[in-house]
Amino acid sequence: MPAALVDPSRPRISACAADRGQEKAEAGARAVSCPAVAKLPHKIAVLCDLRDDAGRILLIHRAKEPNKGLYSPIGGKLETTVGESPARCARREIREEAGVEIPIDRLRLVGMVSERGYEGQTHWLIFIYRCLDPVAVAERTIREGDLRWRTPEQLESLPLPETDRRILWPLIRSHRDGFFAVHIDCAGEELRWTVEESNPG
Repeated sequence: MPAALVDPSRPRISACAADRGQEKAEAGARAVSCPAVAKLPHKIAVLCDLRDDAGRILLIHRAKEPNKGLYSPIGGKLETTVGESPARCARREIREEAGVEIPIDRLRLVGMVSERGYEGQTHWLIFIYRCLDPVAVAERTIREGDLRWRTPEQLESLPLPETDRRILWPLIRSHRDGFFAVHIDCAGEELRWTVEESNPG
C-alpha cells in the first residue's frame, strides 16, 4: 500500500485557510476538501529530462511565472484545444525551448505527477519524459529564461520549486530506468505526497 509522506520543514498556506482563517491538518488524515480548492482550474503539462554526453541536466532559470527565479526542466502545457498528446507536447516544447528535434520514439514516459492546489492557484497533472539520447544545446537566453546545464550534484544547491527538490528529482533519480506515479497535496499547511506506483526498473 502506498505510504503518504509529510514534509514538515516549512509551513504551507492553503487556499482553504484563506477562506476559514486557519486549518489544522492531522497526520494521516485525508486531504481537507473546501470550495476554494475544489474550484481551482486543472491544467495538464509535461516536463522533459534532457541530458548531455556528460550527464548534465538542461534546466531553465525561469524569468516568468510559474516558478520565476527558480530552475525547472524544459516543459509546458498541452495544447488541449487541438487534442495534443503528452508525448507530442514534450517534443514540441523541446523543439521550441531547446531548439532540437527529438523523435517521439526516443522519448520515454518515466513519471506522472498530480499536484493538488499548487500555490493555491492550480491543480496540475504532469507527465515526465526522458530523452533516451544525449543532446547538445548551447546555453542561451530564451523567452522563458536562461538555458543552463547543471550536474545532478548541483541540484542540491540550486533554487528549485519545493516539490521538485523534495519529491520529483529524488523520484527521477531512483526511477532512472523505470516509472513512478505520485500525488502531491500542496493545499494543506504541510506538503504531503503519496507514491501511487513505483517501478524502479
